[in-house]
Amino acid sequence: MNGSLSDQLVDFGRLLRRAGVMIDSERIGLAIQSASWVGVSNIRDFQSALSSIFVSQQQDLDVFNQLFDLFFLQSRDEDHLLSPLNASSTEKNKKSQHRLRLQQLLNSSPSISSKINQEAVFQHNALLTASELTRLQQADFKNLSHAEFLQVMRLAQRIDLPLPQVLGRRTASGSRGHHLDWPKALRQTARHGGELFQLPHRVRRQQYLPLLILIDVSGSMERYARLMLTFLHQATQKIPRSVFAFGTELTDLQSAFQCRDVDKMLDGINQSVQDYAGGTRLGASLTTLRTQYSRRMVGRRTVVMLITDGLDTGPTSVLDLELAWLERHSKQMVWLNPLLRFDGYAPITASAKILHRYADAMLAIHNMDRLSDLAHAVSQLLKTGQSPHSKIGV
Repeated sequence: MNGSLSDQLVDFGRLLRRAGVMIDSERIGLAIQSASWVGVSNIRDFQSALSSIFVSQQQDLDVFNQLFDLFFLQSRDEDHLLSPLNASSTEKNKKSQHRLRLQQLLNSSPSISSKINQEAVFQHNALLTASELTRLQQADFKNLSHAEFLQVMRLAQRIDLPLPQVLGRRTASGSRGHHLDWPKALRQTARHGGELFQLPHRVRRQQYLPLLILIDVSGSMERYARLMLTFLHQATQKIPRSVFAFGTELTDLQSAFQCRDVDKMLDGINQSVQDYAGGTRLGASLTTLRTQYSRRMVGRRTVVMLITDGLDTGPTSVLDLELAWLERHSKQMVWLNPLLRFDGYAPITASAKILHRYADAMLAIHNMDRLSDLAHAVSQLLKTGQSPHSKIGV
């Protein structure tokens, strides 16, 4: 098939993914293959073929149709494909300018919300009213429209996670301390002709505790996982962290999280996670963590953030055994559970009961208000050292 159209389909898939439609590289490859069969002579047949591949949820259909018209059509005239094989020089010039504008949309994450069909895809207003902001702060992520979800993802990137710091083993020079800094004292003496005007001391450095993030990417956690990945990617950049996704298997996300750009990070995760929107087997995933990545656990100083709804389908005996190991090798384990959005929620399933027994805290993460309270709740846990059976922030 035409290499130019193949490149366009890759770009179009990325654009859909940035608009909130869950798409992986396998679907993009299937779309390229189907385009070679269907062809582009009938633009609506071509649109229907792509829709059958890229759209898996009813609420994604409107987003797909709007972005398709913008990406592949100069206007709503069905005869104008973005890069036809036999176009005049004038048409090619106009379409190349149109493609350049679309490419700029792909490369600039802040501007995508304001340039792509604002009324249908992302009704973004930089000056949100107080009532709109309050509603977004309290709305459940799962109930948001695509436009609102994109807005919330932008807002989540601005939330800080100022976790408390502890005294480390390494020391630094300071004005006060229990031990003198003799090397610095000798240097000052030599600099001032044998005179020492102030005694330098050594103080212990402040440092963050290492963070282990385990995030559930199963079907029931699809939206929460995407939002939490965006939030934690920005909020934990200065904190030593290890990030893993789990569904039916464990996936190391460390390389993806090293990308400073959020879109590139999400693209990397889409390519590396093979069990996205599948089932949940936390016990088997923790077995992989213990056997292959146990060095990521720094003594008993690691803070574990376990992001899941607790709907595990694996053997409970394995889950119990692995959670016991995780508790022995970590400082605190925080269970971030979106099901706490329901009043009167109680862990009644077998897997949820086991998680509740080992977790030091169970916190809600279903809206922006809860994310804003997360840092305070975790700080409170680390400072007070509450017992495993006292659940804060519920």
